[in-house]
Order: sequence, then C-alpha cells, then structure tokens
Amino acid sequence: MTSLALPRGMLFDLDGTLVDTAPDLARATNALRQHHGLSALPYPSIRAQVSNGASALVTLALGSPVDDPGHQQAREFLLSAYGQSVAVDSCVFSPLDKLLDHWSRDGRCWGIVTNKPRAYAAPLVAALGLAPDALLCADDLEVRKPHPEPLWEAARRMGVEAKDCWYVGDHLRDMEAARAAGMTAVAVGYGYIAEDDDYRRWPADLWFDTSQALVEALLAPDTTSVSA
Repeated sequence: MTSLALPRGMLFDLDGTLVDTAPDLARATNALRQHHGLSALPYPSIRAQVSNGASALVTLALGSPVDDPGHQQAREFLLSAYGQSVAVDSCVFSPLDKLLDHWSRDGRCWGIVTNKPRAYAAPLVAALGLAPDALLCADDLEVRKPHPEPLWEAARRMGVEAKDCWYVGDHLRDMEAARAAGMTAVAVGYGYIAEDDDYRRWPADLWFDTSQALVEALLAPDTTSVSA
C-alpha cells in the first residue's frame, strides 16, 4: 500500500467531477430530440455520455456521427439550448462544497481544468458561487486535455509546482493528463462513466468510489497522507 502526501494544490475536472451538470445537459439533449420530432431519452443514458462532450451527445440524440453533414448544426442547437440554462439544476457534488470551503480557509489553492468551452464553464462557475484560483477551459490554450499544458498552466497560476498538485477526474483522459503533467492522478467513480468502463483500471494513483470518500480522505483529522 502506497502512502501519498496530501497536495498543496487541488485541481478538478468540472463536469462529473466537481459539478453535476448532467441534468442541464440532459435537458438540452432532449430539446434537440424534440426539435427533430423524437421522444426524450432516459436520463441515465445521457448522463453516461456527458463527459464525452457535445458532439457525443448529438451522436447519442440523433445517431449522427461527427462527419455527418447535419452534425455541426445539431451541435450548435444543443449548445444554444444548454447556454440558456447552464445552472438551473447543476450543483456541486456534495460534500465537495465543504472541502472547498475548508481548503480556502486553510489558504490552500484549488482550481478547475476542463475541456468545456469558457462560454459555458465561466457562467456555470459564477452561478454556483465558486471562486477557483485558476480556471482553464477548452479554448484558453492551443491544446486541451489529455495534453498536460492546461494542468501546468493552472498550477502556474496557483503558484504551486505540478508535483505538489492532485488532479481529480472522471475520465481516462483526465488520468492521462495528470500523469503527463507529473501530478497525482485521482480517479473518481461517481461521475459520468459508461457501464462498460471500469474506472479502477485507469492509470491513476488513487481511486475513490464516492465524493464523500474523497472528502473524508482529505479532511480526516491530523491527516498528512492518503493510502493508495
């Protein structure tokens, strides 16, 4: 069993890791279905695809591959519908809000690195009252996850070395980005993961089934390390 030091800085993926955005994205996905005269999809099937982005939701909704002539127009419709209600039912996964409060009171840094475009990520973060020390979005740099540069840039903005950061995510690319950046890769199993995808097989350093387990590990009294 490996013991890992607690981080000086915490970085989170956004959708499915820090914030439960699936309800609002499901509404936009089914709005696209309704626009095409189709019945609503069940929520669980949409939820499992949220971390794969808008194009994956279009494919799920309409069976339209990315190279289909109508795919881009459908994607723009979905994003427009989502942009009108990015924080209606979205919320921070409990009890991560308590972790962030505690982290901030202790003078520790935390941030968000997401492949979500800033036009949707920034309003969502603001609506939820979150104040990360760094927010890196899909269109902030020339590259995005799984490239490590967004994680490095977030660490620079927080003034923390990459080796002293944890990156927490609910997708394989999050673990690949964390490993490439030299950060501790933390996989969580409560996010938007397909039934046939075993998150414990991802190349992580730590795995947590629930947000509660993650928070308990970080806030345990007198804890200076976590066992992997």
